Amino acid sequence: MAKNIQAVRGMKDILPDQTPLWQFLEQRVRAVLNSYAYQEIRMPTVESTDLFKRSIGEVTDIVEKEMYTFDDRNGDSLTLRPEGTAGCVRAAIENGLLHNQIQRLWYQGAMFRHERPQKGRYRQFHQIGVETFGLAGPDIDLEVLLITTRIWKSIGLHGLELQINTLGTAEERKAYRDKLVAYLNQYQDQLDEDSQRRLGSNPLRILDSKNPQMQEIISNAPALIDELGEESRQHFDWVCSGLKANDISFVINPRLVRGLDYYSRTVFEWVTDRLGAQGTVCAGGRYDALVSQLGGRETPAVGFAMGMERLVAILEEEGRAEGLGHADVYMVLMGDKAVTEGFQIAEKLRSEIPQLGLQVNCGGGSFKSQFKKADKSGARYALVLGDDELEKGIISLKPLRDKQDQKELPLQSLSDNIRPLLKSEE
Repeated sequence: MAKNIQAVRGMKDILPDQTPLWQFLEQRVRAVLNSYAYQEIRMPTVESTDLFKRSIGEVTDIVEKEMYTFDDRNGDSLTLRPEGTAGCVRAAIENGLLHNQIQRLWYQGAMFRHERPQKGRYRQFHQIGVETFGLAGPDIDLEVLLITTRIWKSIGLHGLELQINTLGTAEERKAYRDKLVAYLNQYQDQLDEDSQRRLGSNPLRILDSKNPQMQEIISNAPALIDELGEESRQHFDWVCSGLKANDISFVINPRLVRGLDYYSRTVFEWVTDRLGAQGTVCAGGRYDALVSQLGGRETPAVGFAMGMERLVAILEEEGRAEGLGHADVYMVLMGDKAVTEGFQIAEKLRSEIPQLGLQVNCGGGSFKSQFKKADKSGARYALVLGDDELEKGIISLKPLRDKQDQKELPLQSLSDNIRPLLKSEE
Protein backbone atom coordinates (compact mmCIF):
# COMPACT_ATOMS: atom_id res chain seq x y z
CA MET A 1 0.00 0.00 0.00
CA ALA A 2 1.29 3.44 -0.94
CA LYS A 3 2.30 5.68 1.96
CA ASN A 4 -0.16 8.47 2.75
CA ILE A 5 0.92 11.91 1.58
CA GLN A 6 1.12 14.35 4.47
CA ALA A 7 1.18 18.14 4.69
CA VAL A 8 4.56 19.77 4.16
CA ARG A 9 6.40 20.33 7.44
CA GLY A 10 5.45 23.64 8.96
CA MET A 11 2.30 24.02 6.83
CA LYS A 12 -0.81 23.35 8.86
CA ASP A 13 -4.37 22.41 7.98
CA ILE A 14 -7.03 24.59 9.62
CA LEU A 15 -9.82 22.12 10.33
CA PRO A 16 -13.59 22.74 10.45
CA ASP A 17 -13.70 22.91 14.25
CA GLN A 18 -10.96 25.57 14.16
CA THR A 19 -12.19 27.80 11.34
CA PRO A 20 -15.02 29.48 13.34
CA LEU A 21 -12.44 31.13 15.61
CA TRP A 22 -10.49 32.31 12.55
CA GLN A 23 -13.70 33.67 11.04
CA PHE A 24 -14.55 35.42 14.31
CA LEU A 25 -11.13 37.09 14.37
CA GLU A 26 -11.24 38.06 10.69
CA GLN A 27 -14.75 39.50 10.99
CA ARG A 28 -13.91 41.57 14.06
CA VAL A 29 -10.71 42.95 12.50
CA ARG A 30 -12.53 43.75 9.26
CA ALA A 31 -15.23 45.61 11.21
CA VAL A 32 -12.65 47.70 13.07
CA LEU A 33 -10.79 48.59 9.88
CA ASN A 34 -14.07 49.53 8.19
CA SER A 35 -14.82 51.83 11.12
CA TYR A 36 -11.60 53.73 10.35
CA ALA A 37 -12.48 53.83 6.60
CA TYR A 38 -9.56 51.63 5.50
CA GLN A 39 -9.90 49.90 2.11
CA GLU A 40 -8.94 46.32 1.32
CA ILE A 41 -6.30 45.52 -1.32
CA ARG A 42 -5.47 42.00 -2.52
CA MET A 43 -2.00 41.22 -3.90
CA PRO A 44 -0.49 38.11 -5.54
CA THR A 45 1.06 35.42 -3.36
CA VAL A 46 4.07 35.18 -5.69
CA GLU A 47 6.29 38.18 -6.48
CA SER A 48 9.62 38.82 -8.18
CA THR A 49 12.48 37.82 -5.86
CA ASP A 50 14.12 41.18 -6.49
CA LEU A 51 11.20 42.93 -4.78
CA PHE A 52 12.13 41.40 -1.42
CA LYS A 53 15.88 41.79 -1.90
CA ARG A 54 15.38 45.51 -2.51
CA SER A 55 12.83 46.05 0.26
CA ILE A 56 13.70 43.70 3.12
CA GLY A 57 17.45 43.89 2.53
CA GLU A 58 19.78 41.20 1.23
CA VAL A 59 21.65 40.93 4.54
CA THR A 60 18.66 39.71 6.56
CA ASP A 61 17.70 36.27 7.79
CA ILE A 62 14.54 36.39 5.68
CA VAL A 63 16.33 36.90 2.36
CA GLU A 64 19.45 34.90 3.22
CA LYS A 65 17.83 31.85 4.82
CA GLU A 66 14.04 31.82 4.89
CA MET A 67 12.47 32.70 1.53
CA TYR A 68 10.80 30.12 -0.70
CA THR A 69 12.48 31.10 -3.97
CA PHE A 70 12.40 29.27 -7.30
CA ASP A 71 12.93 29.80 -11.02
CA ASP A 72 9.81 29.54 -13.15
CA ARG A 73 9.75 28.04 -16.64
CA ASN A 74 10.87 31.33 -18.15
CA GLY A 75 13.91 31.40 -15.89
CA ASP A 76 12.57 34.28 -13.78
CA SER A 77 13.34 34.14 -10.05
CA LEU A 78 10.09 34.20 -8.08
CA THR A 79 9.40 34.07 -4.35
CA LEU A 80 6.40 33.16 -2.21
CA ARG A 81 5.83 36.36 -0.27
CA PRO A 82 7.49 36.31 3.18
CA GLU A 83 5.64 39.48 4.25
CA GLY A 84 3.00 41.81 2.83
CA THR A 85 4.36 45.36 2.93
CA ALA A 86 6.68 45.10 -0.09
CA GLY A 87 3.93 43.65 -2.30
CA CYS A 88 1.49 46.34 -1.17
CA VAL A 89 3.99 49.08 -2.01
CA ARG A 90 4.71 47.48 -5.38
CA ALA A 91 0.99 47.29 -6.16
CA ALA A 92 0.41 50.90 -5.08
CA ILE A 93 3.26 52.18 -7.28
CA GLU A 94 2.31 50.03 -10.27
CA ASN A 95 -1.35 51.03 -10.16
CA GLY A 96 -0.85 54.75 -9.58
CA LEU A 97 -2.29 54.86 -6.07
CA LEU A 98 0.33 57.10 -4.46
CA HIS A 99 1.03 60.30 -6.45
CA ASN A 100 -0.63 63.24 -4.65
CA GLN A 101 -2.90 60.79 -2.83
CA ILE A 102 -3.45 59.55 0.69
CA GLN A 103 -4.15 55.84 1.00
CA ARG A 104 -5.28 53.78 3.99
CA LEU A 105 -5.12 50.13 2.92
CA TRP A 106 -5.35 46.70 4.51
CA TYR A 107 -4.93 43.10 3.33
CA GLN A 108 -4.92 39.56 4.62
CA GLY A 109 -3.45 36.30 3.42
CA ALA A 110 -0.78 33.62 3.65
CA MET A 111 2.94 34.38 3.96
CA PHE A 112 5.82 31.90 3.70
CA ARG A 113 9.13 31.57 5.52
CA HIS A 114 11.35 28.49 5.83
CA GLU A 115 11.81 28.66 9.60
CA ARG A 116 11.94 26.04 12.32
CA PRO A 117 8.26 25.30 13.12
CA GLN A 118 7.22 25.91 16.73
CA LYS A 119 4.21 27.11 18.69
CA GLY A 120 2.72 30.14 16.93
CA ARG A 121 5.24 29.97 14.07
CA TYR A 122 4.73 27.99 10.89
CA ARG A 123 6.28 27.99 7.43
CA GLN A 124 2.96 29.01 5.97
CA PHE A 125 1.39 31.60 8.26
CA HIS A 126 -1.32 34.21 7.91
CA GLN A 127 -1.27 37.93 8.50
CA ILE A 128 -3.62 40.88 8.43
CA GLY A 129 -1.67 43.97 7.44
CA VAL A 130 -2.38 47.69 7.37
CA GLU A 131 -0.43 50.20 5.26
CA THR A 132 -0.96 53.97 5.02
CA PHE A 133 0.69 56.26 2.46
CA GLY A 134 1.07 60.02 2.04
CA LEU A 135 0.99 61.14 5.69
CA ALA A 136 4.27 62.24 7.29
CA GLY A 137 3.12 63.43 10.70
CA PRO A 138 3.01 61.51 13.99
CA ASP A 139 -0.81 61.61 14.01
CA ILE A 140 -1.05 58.68 11.56
CA ASP A 141 1.46 56.73 13.68
CA LEU A 142 -0.94 57.22 16.58
CA GLU A 143 -3.93 56.21 14.47
CA VAL A 144 -2.48 52.81 13.55
CA LEU A 145 -1.71 52.19 17.22
CA LEU A 146 -5.28 53.17 18.13
CA ILE A 147 -6.51 50.67 15.53
CA THR A 148 -4.53 47.83 17.08
CA THR A 149 -5.81 48.75 20.53
CA ARG A 150 -9.40 48.75 19.29
CA ILE A 151 -8.89 45.35 17.67
CA TRP A 152 -7.74 43.87 20.99
CA LYS A 153 -10.84 45.30 22.67
CA SER A 154 -13.11 44.01 19.91
CA ILE A 155 -11.84 40.42 20.18
CA GLY A 156 -11.64 40.57 23.98
CA LEU A 157 -7.87 40.11 24.16
CA HIS A 158 -6.11 41.30 27.31
CA GLY A 159 -2.61 41.27 28.72
CA LEU A 160 -0.64 42.44 25.67
CA GLU A 161 2.22 44.87 26.19
CA LEU A 162 2.96 47.65 23.70
CA GLN A 163 6.68 48.27 23.18
CA ILE A 164 7.71 51.26 21.07
CA ASN A 165 10.93 52.87 19.92
CA THR A 166 12.17 55.31 17.31
CA LEU A 167 14.82 54.59 14.70
CA GLY A 168 15.16 58.23 13.65
CA THR A 169 16.04 59.24 10.10
CA ALA A 170 18.54 57.53 7.78
CA GLU A 171 21.13 60.23 8.58
CA GLU A 172 20.65 59.78 12.33
CA ARG A 173 20.93 56.02 12.01
CA LYS A 174 24.16 56.41 10.04
CA ALA A 175 25.72 58.50 12.82
CA TYR A 176 24.51 56.00 15.38
CA ARG A 177 25.75 53.10 13.27
CA ASP A 178 29.32 54.42 13.44
CA LYS A 179 29.10 54.75 17.23
CA LEU A 180 27.57 51.28 17.59
CA VAL A 181 30.23 49.63 15.40
CA ALA A 182 33.00 51.30 17.42
CA TYR A 183 31.42 49.93 20.60
CA LEU A 184 30.90 46.40 19.24
CA ASN A 185 34.43 46.20 17.84
CA GLN A 186 35.65 46.12 21.45
CA TYR A 187 33.84 42.78 21.87
CA GLN A 188 34.43 41.27 18.44
CA ASP A 189 35.81 38.01 19.83
CA GLN A 190 32.66 37.62 22.02
CA LEU A 191 30.14 38.16 19.23
CA ASP A 192 28.30 35.13 17.89
CA GLU A 193 28.61 34.11 14.25
CA ASP A 194 25.50 36.02 13.07
CA SER A 195 26.57 39.19 14.87
CA GLN A 196 30.09 39.07 13.46
CA ARG A 197 28.62 38.76 9.98
CA ARG A 198 26.22 41.66 10.58
CA LEU A 199 28.85 43.92 12.10
CA GLY A 200 30.02 45.06 8.68
CA SER A 201 26.68 45.03 6.88
CA ASN A 202 23.78 45.67 9.25
CA PRO A 203 25.00 46.25 12.83
CA LEU A 204 21.62 47.49 14.12
CA ARG A 205 20.27 43.98 13.65
CA ILE A 206 22.73 42.80 16.31
CA LEU A 207 20.54 44.62 18.85
CA ASP A 208 17.72 42.26 17.82
CA SER A 209 19.74 39.14 18.72
CA LYS A 210 17.97 36.64 20.98
CA ASN A 211 21.21 34.86 21.92
CA PRO A 212 21.39 34.92 25.77
CA GLN A 213 25.19 35.18 25.63
CA MET A 214 24.88 38.45 23.70
CA GLN A 215 22.46 40.22 26.04
CA GLU A 216 24.97 41.85 28.38
CA ILE A 217 26.89 43.32 25.43
CA ILE A 218 23.65 44.54 23.84
CA SER A 219 22.28 46.04 27.07
CA ASN A 220 25.40 48.19 27.49
CA ALA A 221 25.45 49.38 23.88
CA PRO A 222 24.82 53.07 23.11
CA ALA A 223 21.13 53.86 22.51
CA LEU A 224 19.90 55.19 19.18
CA ILE A 225 17.41 57.47 20.89
CA ASP A 226 20.35 59.50 22.25
CA GLU A 227 21.44 60.32 18.68
CA LEU A 228 18.12 61.77 17.50
CA GLY A 229 17.74 65.30 16.18
CA GLU A 230 15.05 67.69 17.40
CA GLU A 231 12.51 66.82 14.67
CA SER A 232 12.72 63.08 15.32
CA ARG A 233 12.46 63.63 19.07
CA GLN A 234 9.37 65.80 18.65
CA HIS A 235 7.79 63.20 16.36
CA PHE A 236 8.35 60.43 18.90
CA ASP A 237 7.29 62.56 21.86
CA TRP A 238 4.02 63.44 20.09
CA VAL A 239 3.24 59.73 19.54
CA CYS A 240 3.99 58.95 23.19
CA SER A 241 1.82 61.86 24.36
CA GLY A 242 -1.02 60.69 22.11
CA LEU A 243 -0.85 57.21 23.60
CA LYS A 244 -0.98 58.62 27.13
CA ALA A 245 -3.92 60.88 26.22
CA ASN A 246 -5.83 57.80 25.02
CA ASP A 247 -4.95 55.78 28.14
CA ILE A 248 -2.82 53.29 26.21
CA SER A 249 0.00 51.86 28.33
CA PHE A 250 3.36 51.35 26.63
CA VAL A 251 7.01 50.67 27.30
CA ILE A 252 9.85 52.42 25.46
CA ASN A 253 12.27 49.68 24.37
CA PRO A 254 15.49 51.26 23.04
CA ARG A 255 16.65 47.84 21.68
CA LEU A 256 13.57 47.42 19.48
CA VAL A 257 14.84 47.72 15.90
CA ARG A 258 12.47 45.37 13.99
CA GLY A 259 13.76 42.69 11.64
CA LEU A 260 13.43 44.54 8.33
CA ASP A 261 15.72 47.17 6.85
CA TYR A 262 13.06 49.59 5.65
CA TYR A 263 11.82 51.01 8.98
CA SER A 264 12.45 54.57 10.18
CA ARG A 265 11.27 56.66 13.12
CA THR A 266 8.36 55.00 15.01
CA VAL A 267 8.52 51.22 15.40
CA PHE A 268 6.40 49.08 17.72
CA GLU A 269 5.50 45.56 18.80
CA TRP A 270 2.61 44.15 20.79
CA VAL A 271 4.06 41.27 22.82
CA THR A 272 2.85 38.55 25.17
CA ASP A 273 4.48 35.97 27.41
CA ARG A 274 1.79 33.40 26.64
CA LEU A 275 3.36 31.94 23.49
CA GLY A 276 6.81 30.97 24.71
CA ALA A 277 9.63 32.37 22.59
CA GLN A 278 7.24 33.67 19.93
CA GLY A 279 5.99 36.61 21.94
CA THR A 280 5.14 39.17 19.23
CA VAL A 281 1.55 39.12 17.93
CA CYS A 282 1.56 42.43 16.05
CA ALA A 283 4.39 44.66 14.85
CA GLY A 284 5.04 47.57 12.54
CA GLY A 285 6.22 51.11 12.18
CA ARG A 286 7.10 53.90 9.79
CA TYR A 287 8.97 53.24 6.52
CA ASP A 288 9.26 56.57 4.71
CA ALA A 289 12.06 55.50 2.32
CA LEU A 290 10.59 52.25 1.00
CA VAL A 291 8.41 53.65 -1.80
CA SER A 292 11.33 55.49 -3.41
CA GLN A 293 13.55 52.48 -2.75
CA LEU A 294 11.20 50.44 -4.94
CA GLY A 295 11.05 52.98 -7.76
CA GLY A 296 8.23 55.30 -6.73
CA ARG A 297 8.30 58.94 -5.64
CA GLU A 298 9.33 59.64 -2.09
CA THR A 299 6.22 58.89 0.00
CA PRO A 300 5.79 58.74 3.79
CA ALA A 301 4.28 55.49 4.99
CA VAL A 302 3.45 53.60 8.17
CA GLY A 303 1.80 50.23 8.83
CA PHE A 304 1.68 47.01 10.80
CA ALA A 305 0.98 43.29 10.47
CA MET A 306 -0.59 40.92 12.98
CA GLY A 307 0.02 37.18 13.11
CA MET A 308 -3.25 35.29 12.89
CA GLU A 309 -1.92 31.95 14.18
CA ARG A 310 -0.57 33.59 17.31
CA LEU A 311 -3.77 35.49 18.04
CA VAL A 312 -5.86 32.36 17.43
CA ALA A 313 -3.59 30.39 19.79
CA ILE A 314 -4.23 32.90 22.59
CA LEU A 315 -7.98 32.93 21.96
CA GLU A 316 -8.04 29.11 21.98
CA GLU A 317 -6.15 29.10 25.26
CA GLU A 318 -8.85 31.36 26.70
CA GLY A 319 -11.61 28.99 25.52
CA ARG A 320 -12.99 31.54 23.07
CA ALA A 321 -13.75 28.88 20.45
CA GLU A 322 -16.54 27.40 22.55
CA GLY A 323 -19.92 27.82 20.89
CA LEU A 324 -18.53 29.34 17.69
CA GLY A 325 -19.48 27.81 14.36
CA HIS A 326 -22.33 25.64 15.60
CA ALA A 327 -25.80 25.62 14.09
CA ASP A 328 -28.37 27.67 15.98
CA VAL A 329 -31.20 25.26 15.17
CA TYR A 330 -31.38 21.61 14.07
CA MET A 331 -34.59 20.53 12.33
CA VAL A 332 -35.84 17.02 13.15
CA LEU A 333 -38.27 15.60 10.56
CA MET A 334 -40.55 12.55 10.84
CA GLY A 335 -42.98 11.47 8.12
CA ASP A 336 -42.93 11.76 4.32
CA LYS A 337 -44.96 14.96 4.20
CA ALA A 338 -42.93 16.53 7.02
CA VAL A 339 -39.67 15.77 5.20
CA THR A 340 -40.95 17.35 1.98
CA GLU A 341 -42.39 20.46 3.57
CA GLY A 342 -39.68 20.71 6.21
CA PHE A 343 -37.14 21.75 3.58
CA GLN A 344 -39.53 24.43 2.34
CA ILE A 345 -40.02 25.74 5.87
CA ALA A 346 -36.25 25.76 6.39
CA GLU A 347 -35.66 27.75 3.19
CA LYS A 348 -38.30 30.28 4.22
CA LEU A 349 -36.62 30.68 7.61
CA ARG A 350 -33.20 31.21 5.99
CA SER A 351 -34.66 33.88 3.72
CA GLU A 352 -36.38 35.71 6.56
CA ILE A 353 -33.52 35.37 9.09
CA PRO A 354 -30.25 35.52 7.10
CA GLN A 355 -28.08 35.24 10.22
CA LEU A 356 -29.75 31.98 11.29
CA GLY A 357 -27.61 28.84 11.27
CA LEU A 358 -30.12 26.11 10.46
CA GLN A 359 -29.22 22.48 9.84
CA VAL A 360 -31.93 20.12 8.51
CA ASN A 361 -31.68 16.42 9.26
CA CYS A 362 -30.65 14.41 6.22
CA GLY A 363 -30.45 10.65 5.92
CA GLY A 364 -33.63 9.82 7.82
CA GLY A 365 -33.53 7.99 11.13
CA SER A 366 -35.66 7.60 14.24
CA PHE A 367 -36.44 10.44 16.63
CA LYS A 368 -33.69 9.13 18.94
CA SER A 369 -31.03 9.01 16.23
CA GLN A 370 -32.02 12.43 14.90
CA PHE A 371 -31.79 13.98 18.36
CA LYS A 372 -28.32 12.46 18.75
CA LYS A 373 -27.34 14.23 15.54
CA ALA A 374 -28.96 17.42 16.82
CA ASP A 375 -26.96 17.25 20.04
CA LYS A 376 -23.72 16.51 18.17
CA SER A 377 -24.31 19.49 15.87
CA GLY A 378 -23.92 21.88 18.79
CA ALA A 379 -27.25 23.56 18.02
CA ARG A 380 -28.99 25.34 20.88
CA TYR A 381 -32.48 24.34 19.76
CA ALA A 382 -34.26 21.61 17.82
CA LEU A 383 -37.29 22.27 15.66
CA VAL A 384 -39.36 19.09 15.57
CA LEU A 385 -41.78 18.58 12.69
CA GLY A 386 -43.94 15.52 12.07
CA ASP A 387 -46.98 14.92 9.90
CA ASP A 388 -49.27 15.50 12.91
CA GLU A 389 -47.71 18.90 13.60
CA LEU A 390 -48.11 19.84 9.94
CA GLU A 391 -51.84 19.13 10.07
CA LYS A 392 -52.15 21.39 13.13
CA GLY A 393 -49.99 24.13 11.56
CA ILE A 394 -47.43 24.02 14.36
CA ILE A 395 -43.81 23.02 14.98
CA SER A 396 -42.23 22.08 18.31
CA LEU A 397 -39.23 23.97 19.69
CA LYS A 398 -37.03 21.96 22.07
CA PRO A 399 -34.08 23.60 23.92
CA LEU A 400 -31.01 21.34 23.73
CA ARG A 401 -28.59 23.12 26.08
CA ASP A 402 -30.79 23.77 29.11
CA LYS A 403 -33.83 22.33 30.88
CA GLN A 404 -36.47 24.70 29.56
CA ASP A 405 -39.75 23.14 28.49
CA GLN A 406 -40.50 22.22 24.90
CA LYS A 407 -43.16 24.46 23.36
CA GLU A 408 -45.28 24.62 20.22
CA LEU A 409 -44.92 27.49 17.74
CA PRO A 410 -47.33 28.42 14.93
CA LEU A 411 -45.78 27.84 11.49
CA GLN A 412 -47.28 31.05 10.13
CA SER A 413 -45.29 33.25 12.53
CA LEU A 414 -42.27 30.97 13.00
CA SER A 415 -39.68 33.60 12.06
CA ASP A 416 -41.08 36.06 14.58
CA ASN A 417 -40.66 33.47 17.33
CA ILE A 418 -37.15 32.39 16.30
CA ARG A 419 -35.57 35.87 16.00
CA PRO A 420 -35.81 36.75 19.73
CA LEU A 421 -34.08 33.49 20.61
CA LEU A 422 -31.08 34.43 18.48
CA LYS A 423 -30.88 37.92 19.95
CA SER A 424 -30.91 36.56 23.47
CA GLU A 425 -27.89 34.40 22.67
CA GLU A 426 -25.70 37.20 21.20
